[in-house]
Amino acid sequence: MKYAIALLGILVVVVITYLGSNDRRNIRFRPIVLMIVLQAVLAFLLLNTGVGELMIKGFASVFDHLLGYASEGVNFVFGGLANEGQMPFFLSVLLPIIFISALIGILQYAKVLPFVIKYIGFILSKVNGMGKLESYNAVASAILGQSEVFISVKKQIGKLPKHRLYTLCASAMSTVSMSIVGAYMTMINPKYVVTALVLNLFGGFIIASILNPYTVTSEEDILEVREEEKQSFFEMLGEYIMDGFKVAITVAAMLIGFVALIALVNGIFSGLFGISFQQLLGFVFAPFAFVMGVPWKEAVEAGSIMATKIVSNEFVAMLELGKHTALSTHTVGIVSVFLVSFANFSSIGIIAGAVKGLHEKQGNVVARFGLRLLFGATMVSVLSATVAGLFI
Repeated sequence: MKYAIALLGILVVVVITYLGSNDRRNIRFRPIVLMIVLQAVLAFLLLNTGVGELMIKGFASVFDHLLGYASEGVNFVFGGLANEGQMPFFLSVLLPIIFISALIGILQYAKVLPFVIKYIGFILSKVNGMGKLESYNAVASAILGQSEVFISVKKQIGKLPKHRLYTLCASAMSTVSMSIVGAYMTMINPKYVVTALVLNLFGGFIIASILNPYTVTSEEDILEVREEEKQSFFEMLGEYIMDGFKVAITVAAMLIGFVALIALVNGIFSGLFGISFQQLLGFVFAPFAFVMGVPWKEAVEAGSIMATKIVSNEFVAMLELGKHTALSTHTVGIVSVFLVSFANFSSIGIIAGAVKGLHEKQGNVVARFGLRLLFGATMVSVLSATVAGLFI
């Protein structure tokens, strides 16, 4: 039964995306099928084998140690501010982003990340049937972040046609940046974070290949990655530390605003209709939760958390998931994988703003297909969660 529902879920995603495609006749199904099979194989390896368990434990251990080192800096500045054993969310989850951002800057400065991103992207381009630029961008987005990644391809932003620009933006919304992966791991099981990172990478190409199919000619398939302006080591380090701080503050502000607004809307709906806004959205998203593999008796509850992620952001939804302690392990795993992406309304503004800052005309183009971006990124999350659900 579980496998039948998963196949149904994959079929639903493909059909819905197909209906929204802008060029159905040019969809190439062979690389799509190959990537779905790859997703299933990778999900099995990560969730059901000793090798996968070892890899996830190793990955989680690295971030656990990094968060421990980050807490040294946080405690030095804010020590004694929190009650014993009650570290505030901002201090324990968000401020460590500053340290992770600094490490990413060091790896960028040492040319380690550019090398890794470029060659993983090259290998991916052989699998997904898309251009080198699109493949590079997908890997870079998962490491650098949804706005910072566009700086590295600044030279080509202005030359890109609408369809290729869409794929670049879709990759940025379907992934998450490495600087906040550690924060996610403090809120949900690390194995689901790692699984989502891997599956979303291929899921982004699958959905883009259906929703926005095209062929890149050899003349167009040129990858020009912008070299960062030469800075001294400490100039670079200061810049990345401040970038990390800005991310932490931005996420904190978004959480304050969205949590408060959701509470307000829930209060209004409860008073008028006897049901909260989140519960209402739960009924809308329940069918999607069900085809992802969530038991029907938990589908409304899971759908409510999924909806919270889309209308606010993944942090708010992860906090909400933590409150639903009666959900089964299977449901928690599926919903956790769904939550690990930037697919929400606020990301439309972030991505459009990032592109507009580099090229105003192209930024306006991105703003016009913003809802289509969100639709595609949400389908990526549904697909990844459905495939992962087979092995949870």
